[in-house]
Amino acid sequence: MTHPPYPTHPPYDEQPQRPRHSGHPAPDPAPAPAPAQLTYPWQPQPRPPEPPPRRRPRHQPLGQHSDIRLLRGAYRRQRRVATLTALGYFTLFLLLSAFAPSLMTSTVSGGMPTGLLLGLLQVPVTCLAIWLYEHSARRRLDPIADRIRRQTDLDAKREAAR
Repeated sequence: MTHPPYPTHPPYDEQPQRPRHSGHPAPDPAPAPAPAQLTYPWQPQPRPPEPPPRRRPRHQPLGQHSDIRLLRGAYRRQRRVATLTALGYFTLFLLLSAFAPSLMTSTVSGGMPTGLLLGLLQVPVTCLAIWLYEHSARRRLDPIADRIRRQTDLDAKREAAR
């Protein structure tokens, strides 16, 4: 004999059946009115009304604009190059310190250890990464950003004129 895994209960809307006593018939329950709101959260929700159709703009919205995608890609490449320049040199310095201690303790001219010289070179390499970031921003990113700015100003003037 198998039992159901969970006890079954009548739905909340229904009243449980009362046992009939002899001589007193139970009144028939009236059908319950339809609930104004849904009883269970997993019942399908009614769909909201469709919004009225809007007039389509003459050009693409700014978030979908091809110049925006170009600018995002250029910023991404620029960040990667500058970060890899600075962090790459520092990682190289750490790896040489850990795995080539004889190289790092050898002396360069004047008795200065190679490790100290490479550590001091971290400052100019970081400055080079900053200069590279600024230079490529002026050359590649600023013209695209200016073009987007002009287009946005033009769009705002057109909207104000309407």
